[in-house]
Amino acid sequence: MLTKNNLLLLWLLLLTAGFAKAQQPNTGKISTNLKWSERMALSIIKNNPEPWMIEFSKQPVWSYPQGLVLHGFEKIWRQDQKQHQHYFDYIKAYADKLIDEKGNIKTYDATNFNIDMMNSGKILFNLYEVTKDEKYKIAIETLREQMKWQPRTTEGGYWHKLRYPWQLWLDGAYMGSPFLAQYGKTFGDKTAFDDVANQLLLMEKHLRDSKTGLLYHGWDESKLQPWADQQTGRSPNFWGRAIGWYAMAIVDVLDFLPQDHPKRKDVIGILQRLAPALQKYQDVKTGLWYQVVDQGNREGNYLEASASSMFVYALAKGANKGYLDKSFRQVAEKGFKGLTEQLIKVQPNGEVNLTQVCAVAGLGAGRDGSYEYYVNEKIRTDDPKGTGPFVLASLELNK
Repeated sequence: MLTKNNLLLLWLLLLTAGFAKAQQPNTGKISTNLKWSERMALSIIKNNPEPWMIEFSKQPVWSYPQGLVLHGFEKIWRQDQKQHQHYFDYIKAYADKLIDEKGNIKTYDATNFNIDMMNSGKILFNLYEVTKDEKYKIAIETLREQMKWQPRTTEGGYWHKLRYPWQLWLDGAYMGSPFLAQYGKTFGDKTAFDDVANQLLLMEKHLRDSKTGLLYHGWDESKLQPWADQQTGRSPNFWGRAIGWYAMAIVDVLDFLPQDHPKRKDVIGILQRLAPALQKYQDVKTGLWYQVVDQGNREGNYLEASASSMFVYALAKGANKGYLDKSFRQVAEKGFKGLTEQLIKVQPNGEVNLTQVCAVAGLGAGRDGSYEYYVNEKIRTDDPKGTGPFVLASLELNK
């Protein structure tokens, strides 16, 4: 016989079970009826119970790949906050693991002046807005303070890191610029907008190749690096993901750069010059792009997932926002079709995996920027530098 107390206990148990279900995504079978963005997101969560694990990490670390993936999760959450609460919780779990109650960021050292460390700061704006917890604002200000003192080239371009003196890397455009632009809009910092526009314009000035329309990976103002051309200071090749970082930076910065900013049209112009070059070097058969973008027929080169995902995202967003001609959405659609048909594997439980992602590439410390260097770097499945942009690309195309 059910007593009043028993009924109350049963009700509490059902309520708790329902709450737990709402808080946790289904990590069993992943439905193929979901959009690709959620299929990939749920697969990432399934394989990384703790968000700091996303970059194959053995210990919690403040780094850029986690922010890259979690930024995509935030966009999924925004589509239906009640339905997608588990994504918000997953994002918050990363921030709370790495930021203490006083706002200190664990494993972060500002004196390294590593611009990569800015990227995960983007997830803190929404966390602060939703929770009003001051620790997130303190952490945001800590990252902003680094950028105030970041070493610069003589024209004001941010060094990629303190240990890479006088060097602009395309990677740094994405790591720092969208964070700074969002900071500028959130806290009314007009100097941040000026810096952001200047960084993007300086990179095009020094890294764009007029013949191909593509951009080289890095530029050394001092021309002292072994990889730097003695006339131009440029590195010797067009690495796909480096250009992808830059393309994503442009379209994301434009979300925050004021409509009346004097250099907004110049920033849009960068994208309008880059998009036709990306279309030109898109593989006709698959719709994908190569690790070394302009040398698709050369031995050892391969169709690379992170660059392809980044280009799809930037072109789709550029077309959707009206920065680019609508025809570039078709270029993006073709690229996304190539990703899902050529580089995505679907497991029996519905889990999806992204193959052929370059693990990492850089310049200096024995990395000479040669063709052979880029095509021989380690290739991974489900590297977050690929899965994160894949989620973003899928969202932009509503796939």
